[in-house]
Amino acid sequence: MIETQWYLLLSAAVFSIGLFGILVRESALIYLMSVELMLNAANINFVAFSLQHGNLTGQVFALFGMALAAAEVAIGLGIILVLYRNFETIDVTVPTTMRW
Repeated sequence: MIETQWYLLLSAAVFSIGLFGILVRESALIYLMSVELMLNAANINFVAFSLQHGNLTGQVFALFGMALAAAEVAIGLGIILVLYRNFETIDVTVPTTMRW
């Protein structure tokens, strides 16, 4: 059986990659993928601690996290389509007219 610390190390690596993607890139699609990586890192933590404690609570939270991620993708893709339709780019630094 794999120890919990390896799951946590994997989760930290995936979360760090997602955070790096958000901080460095300017494409809205990369933002979406980076947020998905961060949510998946949280799901790995939920499942790892569920395995460690021997109950299903963490797995249930991970299932709800996946549903949240699916909803986030649907809304995010809608925003990206509107962004592309209005500004003909998916670069998030271009649409300054959307600010107050």
